[in-house]
Amino acid sequence: MIKDRILSVDIFRGATILLMVLVNTPGTWSNVYGPFLHADWHGYTPTDLVFPFFLFIVGTSIAFSYKDRKIDAKTYQKIVVRTLKLIVLGLFLGAFLIYFPFIKKFSDIRFPGVLQRIGVVFFFAAILFINLSWKKLIGVTAILLIGYWLLMTFIPVEGMASTLDRAPNNLANWLDVQVFGSHNYKADYDPEGLLSTIPSIASSLLGVFTGLILTSKQEKKATLLMGLGGSFLIIGQIWDIVFPINKALWTSSFVLVTAGWANLILALIYYLTDVKKIEFGSIFRYAGANAIVIYFLSSFISKVMGQIKVGDTSLHGWLFQKIYVHDFLALETSSLLYALSVVLFYSLVGYFLYQKNIFIKV
Repeated sequence: MIKDRILSVDIFRGATILLMVLVNTPGTWSNVYGPFLHADWHGYTPTDLVFPFFLFIVGTSIAFSYKDRKIDAKTYQKIVVRTLKLIVLGLFLGAFLIYFPFIKKFSDIRFPGVLQRIGVVFFFAAILFINLSWKKLIGVTAILLIGYWLLMTFIPVEGMASTLDRAPNNLANWLDVQVFGSHNYKADYDPEGLLSTIPSIASSLLGVFTGLILTSKQEKKATLLMGLGGSFLIIGQIWDIVFPINKALWTSSFVLVTAGWANLILALIYYLTDVKKIEFGSIFRYAGANAIVIYFLSSFISKVMGQIKVGDTSLHGWLFQKIYVHDFLALETSSLLYALSVVLFYSLVGYFLYQKNIFIKV
């Protein structure tokens, strides 16, 4: 199958999931180097690229999976089942406690989340792809991005002009509070909230277009991806003037800038691996083959280690203090080394699963 022959996509997917593990599991959140933190609000850091990269590659994979497949009732059934699996796994992570009765108080359960968003985005991107031509998909993507911009900047909130700041009259934040109440990531907003899911679908659709390029008979695919990525970056930066780049709100400028970087990086990997046949990045390919499984395991085990008590700290804290904290190391360095150790562990998990031909489809 063509999706098995495009090595660069597997490497990109695996690198993205391992970077996600890296930024999610520092030794201590109190001491983290700036590039491994999200931007406070407007703007973006390398960490802010990780999740949109994954949604982007979800779209690319959709193009590989469904481009030449016969679409029937079973296809829709599989899409729905996969969507529900992702949402249920995400809700489980948001509700799980290792102590009896294993579930948080209902009021403390977070409803939105990373896996929930992946599930919803996969559903809509897949349905749109198998029902619309690429030209119509361009129109849908434009409508999603421009429509979200108009909603966020022109719709008043409880009689007040809408703002893009973190405030009660921010439409996306206000809607999350109204719909989810106490079930948000923060009391006043959720970075995987309801309204911001609209442009996140566009992130995946932009990945679909990249997938169509990679599966086409076009020559100089790397050049095309470079041109596409550069164009997205320029348009996104211009749009930033009136609709600031913001990961928490998943603004349309953020969608374009992150898709721009995704195309540029993927173009480079594609040129090196699929064009020049330079072998590298196998460890990323191994992780990418079971990306969702590795993300779920890393999140689940991290929660467990954070809840097991060792003295007056957690198992996570005890390991960090005993192994990684030393007088000759800055705490930020110790924290990064801990995260890198976690990444190494899950890289080995990915390698083991790959070598055993275990590919768990979620």
